[in-house]
Amino acid sequence: MKKSIKQLLFLGVMGLVLVILAACGGEEASTTEAEETSNGETQVLKLAFNQPENHPQYKAMEEFGKKFNERTNGAYEIEIFPNELLGAQRETIELVQTGTVQMSIVAGSLLENFNEDFAVFNLPYVFESAEHQMSVLNDQEVVGDLYSSLKDQGLFIAGAFHSGVRNVYNSEKPINTPEDLNGMKIRIIESDTNIQMMEQMGGTGTPMGQGEVYTAIQSGVIDGGENNELIYSNLKHAEIAPYYSYTKHLMFPDYLLINSNLFDGMSEEHQQIFKEELAVAIDREVEMWEEDVQKAITDAEAAGAKFNEVDVEPFRQATESVVQEKLASENAKALYEKVREAAK
Repeated sequence: MKKSIKQLLFLGVMGLVLVILAACGGEEASTTEAEETSNGETQVLKLAFNQPENHPQYKAMEEFGKKFNERTNGAYEIEIFPNELLGAQRETIELVQTGTVQMSIVAGSLLENFNEDFAVFNLPYVFESAEHQMSVLNDQEVVGDLYSSLKDQGLFIAGAFHSGVRNVYNSEKPINTPEDLNGMKIRIIESDTNIQMMEQMGGTGTPMGQGEVYTAIQSGVIDGGENNELIYSNLKHAEIAPYYSYTKHLMFPDYLLINSNLFDGMSEEHQQIFKEELAVAIDREVEMWEEDVQKAITDAEAAGAKFNEVDVEPFRQATESVVQEKLASENAKALYEKVREAAK
């Protein structure tokens, strides 16, 4: 009986030792597995966007995100926040600078506040067509230095999207001449160039976030805005500002900004994949843009919009002084000459 008790005690001790050893081995295995999970963890990149999900840029970046995720074996995932969910464009630029948000798509005129040479691509009547615009804005020999010029401020311009042709719309009447805009407050994107441009066109430029425009027109704070047909239709502005006039005064781009430290921290392979897939997305966006504009016009007309063609020459002549003023530096003049040369 005593022998049996000793055997039981021995077996109990050995069992306890085995349990402890198994636990230690399990803990080591768990630690190794955690390290592997950490090393292979997907990095989520937040992308701020101020338009809805049916916008061509949203759809293009959605496709980009899938391809970038696949080609980097899940290293990155793009999460898009539309409809100004992360703030107005000006605010999201600051968030990208700090790295709070990793990427943002913003109107070209906003970058003038960081480097005045960006104004060249935002000048009235600088581009003749979408093809002309894209041939310049994604040519690294033309824009490479400019796009890298904000890295010391935490920003890198990864590429440029077509964002349509901007035209004036308002709640009162069709616009045919600069005199028709006298006394009208027209919402513009914040920039000195836009303020001066609208003044020369006959109106008063009022900087304002996109999300505030509908209510501002509805309440009479402003009389109208200036934008492309897609945004005009998608944001239901035809309901409160039915007169859309083809002044064709601007064709500035939308830029994809990425935090410069984040981009520089990517491997060369991942940077190359990023650039390749973004180029595909930019081409795809131009195609979708043309398709969606026709539907936007039809939808806006159904909501009460009245579109009218305009002789743009008086507006072109009226804004020529703005163009000349913004070409003050040698860099700006050289960029402008390259843009105009590409149109020939």
